[in-house]
Amino acid sequence: MPYITVGEVKPGSKIIQDVVTPLGGTLFPKGKVLLPRDMEILQAFLIQQVEIEGSESEAKASEPAKSGNKAATAKTGSLINESTLSRNSVLHDEYEKMIALIKNCYRSAAAAPLPILELRNQLEILIGHLKEYHVLKFAPRTLNEQDYNYHNAVLSALTSYKIAQWCGYPQKDWLQAAFAGLLHDIGNVKVDPSLLLKPESLTNEEKEEVRRHTTYGYQLLRNVTAINEGVRLAALQHHEKVDGSGYPLRMEGSQIHVYAKIVAVADIFHAMTLERAYKKAQSPYLVLEQILTESFGKLDPAIVQTFIQKSTELYNGTRIRLSDGRHGEIIFTDRTHPTRPMVQVEGTIVNLATERELYIDEIIA
Repeated sequence: MPYITVGEVKPGSKIIQDVVTPLGGTLFPKGKVLLPRDMEILQAFLIQQVEIEGSESEAKASEPAKSGNKAATAKTGSLINESTLSRNSVLHDEYEKMIALIKNCYRSAAAAPLPILELRNQLEILIGHLKEYHVLKFAPRTLNEQDYNYHNAVLSALTSYKIAQWCGYPQKDWLQAAFAGLLHDIGNVKVDPSLLLKPESLTNEEKEEVRRHTTYGYQLLRNVTAINEGVRLAALQHHEKVDGSGYPLRMEGSQIHVYAKIVAVADIFHAMTLERAYKKAQSPYLVLEQILTESFGKLDPAIVQTFIQKSTELYNGTRIRLSDGRHGEIIFTDRTHPTRPMVQVEGTIVNLATERELYIDEIIA
């Protein structure tokens, strides 16, 4: 069917060609069935024409059939929702098993060998449910602030695996990158716990002691034969910066192992978005913007760009809460401003790229 004007398009019409904005971004993909609110979005983006499937008469003829199938559709939707909930439940179940396992490892690491085979088996099970894990959306069922280190370890493992995939590294590196994320802070077991939880600013001597967790971690992993050298180096180097300003060895650029570069990004993201005893969780979108700033001389810029682009790939209609407390949904993400999509709030379209005082505070599952 030829293109028709937006004014003639009816809700329920199916698009048979991508709808592209004047700037070249895909507003609606081919195959999308238009909802009533999509009419406003088309008008807001000044879209003049779209190509839809079938004719108006065919659409009307199909309405009774749609009505007759309403109960069946509702039942199918219910089954889909139950299936999604079931998968998410399994993901959380396996996540909690991983938390319990890494907690036990931390408690015994200073005195007993790490149970690498057990860790690997549970990590592989957890990664088997990775399709249900979204970096910006996943939240533990319960989060005891005292368990921050364990949650940071497991989340850094999952995110490091994703980053290794997204960046196109060989498949053999994906699980090792996850191991690097899981064990990057294992050296904290040798640091005074009161320093790790201290709400006040640390003295210079205390900062130096906390920084030693990198060398402690490498020492703990040095004789573990079931992991590769990159995992050990990630424990040692994940606080190094590409401009040489990091610690403990002030390494630069190519001197830093790629696993350490991946883990550095994952660790910063989760450290800032998890609730801690002395620090509130921050908006994941603001954290991504801070990580982008860090990529100039501090973090690997290619890894940062890939992480931001991939993690913000959310479907249009994703529910969000803005920093001013209003609820809305994402309607379009411009890839030149991935952390500042357009959102529809209370019938109004808000462009976060121009309204800089606002930001997405939370994605609503």
